[in-house]
Amino acid sequence: MDQFIVKPLFGGDAIHWYTPTNATLWMALAVAAIAALFLLGTRGRAIVPNRAQSVTELVYGFVHKMVEDVAGKDALKFFPYIFTLFLFILFSNYLALIPTSFSPTSHIAVTAVMALAVFATVVVVGFVKNGASFLSLFWVSSAPLGLRPILAVIELISFFVRPLSHSVRLAGAIMAGHAVMKVFAAFAGAALIAPIAIGGMVAIYALEFLVAAIQAYVFTILTCVYLKDALHPHH
Repeated sequence: MDQFIVKPLFGGDAIHWYTPTNATLWMALAVAAIAALFLLGTRGRAIVPNRAQSVTELVYGFVHKMVEDVAGKDALKFFPYIFTLFLFILFSNYLALIPTSFSPTSHIAVTAVMALAVFATVVVVGFVKNGASFLSLFWVSSAPLGLRPILAVIELISFFVRPLSHSVRLAGAIMAGHAVMKVFAAFAGAALIAPIAIGGMVAIYALEFLVAAIQAYVFTILTCVYLKDALHPHH
């Protein structure tokens, strides 16, 4: 599990809030990669796009359509924020597949900050847009009257559990995948089972390539679902 240890970049053992670490380095590289892609993709915009422009337009259109379809057109004002979340998670996950790299999204400290930011945004937007009627989100009016208080408690608990499930789902999936790859890599040195271990390593790596995108998609679409609750609590 040493691949998940946060270490200072310039030696020493003490880590403070201002200490540059391998986690901050790879998060910065993810931001730099995103900036590079969009600078290259939008530098020479053309009717017939090049590869970089095609990729940027594809990703932009994919997330834009997701936000509109899931949360509604009035949620498009939050598109820049949701788009940033998607890109950061996607690039962090893919950069973590480089050998000897570090995976920031395997740490609950990183994913929890993003999940709590989404949760706070939903609560603030819900009360600002709807006032006290935002609380109708927890009152299941279609249920029998006797069950409504019980369902309200259940809905309230599930609402406050969202940041935990939102963050643990991403961190757990990424950490599990990298741990399994490390296990297969450790067996690759054994002569008798080396071919099996290498074959398993290739298969797991291919699976992780898909998981990296799927987890970014899941985190983003859940953000859209939660935002829809804030914008339309009566639905």
